[in-house]
Order: sequence, then C-alpha cells, then structure tokens
Amino acid sequence: MENDNVSGNKSVTLEDDISEGSVELEPEAEICGDEEEHEKICIIDPDSEELDFNHSRLTKLENLEPLTQIKKLCFTWNLIKKIENLDSLTNLVELELRDNQITVIENLDALIHLEVLDISFNRIKKIENLDNLLKLQKLFLSSNKISKIENISHLKDLTVLELGDNKIRKIENLDGLINLNSLYLGKNKISKIENIEHLINLQLLSLQNNRLTKIENLETLVKLDQLYLSENGLIYIEGLENCSKLTTLDLADNKIKAIENINHMELLEEFWMNNNQIEDWNAIENIVENKKLQTVYLEHNPITKDPNYRRKIKLLLPWLNQLDATLCR
Repeated sequence: MENDNVSGNKSVTLEDDISEGSVELEPEAEICGDEEEHEKICIIDPDSEELDFNHSRLTKLENLEPLTQIKKLCFTWNLIKKIENLDSLTNLVELELRDNQITVIENLDALIHLEVLDISFNRIKKIENLDNLLKLQKLFLSSNKISKIENISHLKDLTVLELGDNKIRKIENLDGLINLNSLYLGKNKISKIENIEHLINLQLLSLQNNRLTKIENLETLVKLDQLYLSENGLIYIEGLENCSKLTTLDLADNKIKAIENINHMELLEEFWMNNNQIEDWNAIENIVENKKLQTVYLEHNPITKDPNYRRKIKLLLPWLNQLDATLCR
C-alpha cells in the first residue's frame, strides 16, 4: 500500500511486501516430486475452495482438474512460464500468478466468474485475451513490460487497475471503465494527464515517477480522494479546482516554487511537498485555511534551512500532528 521512505515521500502501489521464506500449503494439497524433476501439484481434497502454492518451485500449471469447487488459487513466487490447464476451474474467483516468468496472458476464457487477477512481476508485453472476464473487479499487472493500455475497456465492473512500473507512454483506452475507483500508473513514461475525464468514480489516482510537467484534465474527477504526483517535472500547483474532496495530495520531488490553489480543499489531511523549491514563507501562509491537515512534508526545500523552521510552521499550523518525519508536540 503506502510505504514511507527516508525522505518522507511515499511510494503508492497495491503490491504487498513479500517476506522471505515460503508460505505453508493448505492441508488439502501438497507438492510432489524431487530435485531432478519439476515439482508437481498433488490434490488431496478435490473440494478445496482455497489453495496457496506460494514459493513451491512450480514450473507448470497442471493436475488442477479435480478442483471443481476451487474459488481462490495462489501461485506467487514460482517458475511458471505459461498460463494453462485452467479450463475446468469455472468457479474460480481469484487467481494470483505474481512473480513468475509468464510472457503471455492466455487461456483464461473459461474463468467467467473471475473477480481478481494478479499477474504482476512477470514478463508480459501486451494486455490481451481478457474478453470473457466480464466480472473482473481487480486487475494487477504492475512490473511487466507493457507499453500500451488496451483491450480492457469492456471490463465494466473493474474497480482497481494496477499498471505501475511498465513502459506505458500514454493514458488511453479506459473509456468503458466507469466504475473504476483506483488507477495506479506510477513509474511509467507518461508525459500528460489525459483521457480520464470519463472516470467519474475515480477516488485514487497514482501517477508518481512519470514525465508530467502540468496538472491538467482533472475537472470531472470530483470524487477524487487521493492524488499522487511525486517524482515528475511539475512547476505549478494548478488544475485542482474541482478536486475539493482530496484528503491526500502528494507533490513531492517536483520543481514547485509556490504553494497555491489548495485552500479550497477543506478535507485535506496529508500534504507532501518535500524535495521541491519552496523558499518563501508566504507560501506556507497559503495553507492556513486547511484546518484538517494532519501531516505536512516540507523537508529538502530551501525554506527548511531557516533555523526556526519547525517553530514557525507550528505557529502557523498549530493543529498539525506531524511535520516531516517527526511528530509535533
């Protein structure tokens, strides 16, 4: 979710931290085989509804036919190269294939009840073959080699789309995703905010670590609650007039010299402006109307060189709970 780094900036992604070691398998299944052959799945209880084969050294999806009642399958951290042999799993609701060696999205047509699909951290170059997954609600494809957003506009029930850490240059082909509430596009090569005006139910937009130089085309996103735009080339705070419901605004690691155009955000709680070019104390006075602010990051701005920096901020914003990485007292 949200992870603090030493600078106070936060990287936003839906991928959970993966701890060292293996997760123990459920008692209904086990891995068979030896060092000389690839490990195989052995089904003990065909009525299992949930199985986890995390870190099991699997190289192939096979022997799953008996699992007619299965609803959730997890194959994270394996050596799987191909999506296959899933046609009999028509009751499957959630499929996790994160951290494998998959190159193509394929052979998913039979999974008509699938709601969650995670193929992050693989080697996929194209979004394709999702035509039958009309009930899909969450799609995770981060950390692949995808260069274009395509073939997903028919997924009307989709609420979460994660495409961070790919090679995407343009926001496009999202027209049909009217129910989308979370869109993650951080760490790509996007140079313009565009083609999202129809995403009227969007509550979270993450465009961190791209090539943006302007905040624009957000007028219709009146439900936006969290906006993450750190690590871009932004110069001004602008284009947020209709984003009055924001509670989190991340503008860290840009080239912004003035804090402006945010005092209408009465619900704003988190404001991250570290690693910018703020040097005028008048800029700080522009946020005294944001009475619900809980956390403000300003470290690594010229203004922080003032020996009375913290004291002045506390006098201006006495309701703060946290300034930079330190709690206010």
